[in-house]
Amino acid sequence: MTSHFSEHLVCLFPGQGSLSSGAGLKWQESKHWEQTTVISEASGIDVASLLTTATDEEVVRTDNAQIATFALSTIGYLELLDRGIRPRYLLGHSLGEFSALVASGLLSIEDGASLIGVRGAAMLRCAKSTEGSMVALMGGEEGALENLKDLEDVWIANINGTGQIVVSGSRAGLDNLMSRNKELGWKRATPLPVGGAFHSPLMSPAQTELDAALANVEWRSTESILVANVDGKVHTSAQDWKELLSRQLTSPVEFLDATMTLPQSVTQTIEMPPSGILTGLTKRIRSFESQASPSTLKELQELDL
Repeated sequence: MTSHFSEHLVCLFPGQGSLSSGAGLKWQESKHWEQTTVISEASGIDVASLLTTATDEEVVRTDNAQIATFALSTIGYLELLDRGIRPRYLLGHSLGEFSALVASGLLSIEDGASLIGVRGAAMLRCAKSTEGSMVALMGGEEGALENLKDLEDVWIANINGTGQIVVSGSRAGLDNLMSRNKELGWKRATPLPVGGAFHSPLMSPAQTELDAALANVEWRSTESILVANVDGKVHTSAQDWKELLSRQLTSPVEFLDATMTLPQSVTQTIEMPPSGILTGLTKRIRSFESQASPSTLKELQELDL
């Protein structure tokens, strides 16, 4: 494992909406596949089967999707390090922040897995008790973002780009939005197949559970540069991240701001598996000289960075 940083490179860590069934099949030959056992023991979830034999329905369930995505991203990052590539900048999307923290060394793989086990289960319980959901909004006109602030039981959840956001809300709140999206300045409103109103006040009970777990893990130091979702700023201290991970559950993911925070000297991105979504998002936010999103072990091993 090299200690030399690639100063021009940012590593992107995806959130739970990136996973599909069988996503781990092309990674089983990695020598780091054994981490699935470590992660399973720490989280209490059989990660190897989720990545190889689970159905689409099983894989997208909130608690399963989070831990399986984390496992695959971690395996990919360890493979990257084996190639002597160590990005200085790390940027995760929602759940991906936990993967980024483990990659930075601020958290161990075991503690990261334990936290995600608590987070996923708590979010699933919240989702079942509140019956909320999420809607993607595209093509926002000037003032369209401001128009959302007066809606009842609807909250901005992700700002993924200019004129491209995701909102969370109650069923009634989102039904109202869907019937009025053009009037409010949005060309398209698309319901998302998710189980809850994530990144909204409806996740407050899950935040309480996660806070207790965050107090019981061992935090370390890092030389990596991490950009946070909550405020789009650089944070490297453990104390900051304890608060940021808590706030993230009920606050919007400011992915647009976080991407723009990366200095112009960052000219390349590499997205960890299950990859693709964040590469597309960052491409629409700003230009990079090259962007890689390997979806198999072979693709990662053949990268020319």
